[in-house]
Amino acid sequence: MIRPDDHLAALFAQDLPPGRDPVFATSVLEAVARRRFQREMVFITAASFVGAAVLAALWPALQPAVNALAQGLAPAGLAIVAAAIVVILASWRPGADLGLR
Repeated sequence: MIRPDDHLAALFAQDLPPGRDPVFATSVLEAVARRRFQREMVFITAASFVGAAVLAALWPALQPAVNALAQGLAPAGLAIVAAAIVVILASWRPGADLGLR
């Protein structure tokens, strides 16, 4: 004998949504990530424009100091770059890049 409660439970069970819908969950997470990415890109773009505007406004005052500093540090900068190139070339193994031992 079927009780009325069992009959109603069977009818309502047909209309229940699935416990988890991976496609829906993935689409929601994708939309959240897309909005977060767009928000971060807007912030980075705005910060870059503000920084460029500040640098453009201050550049006439900063240019003499930058030129003087660059002339004084040029030999040291060249030595550091040369040392970095030597270290990179000394540790480079072309066979490893090709998958060889």
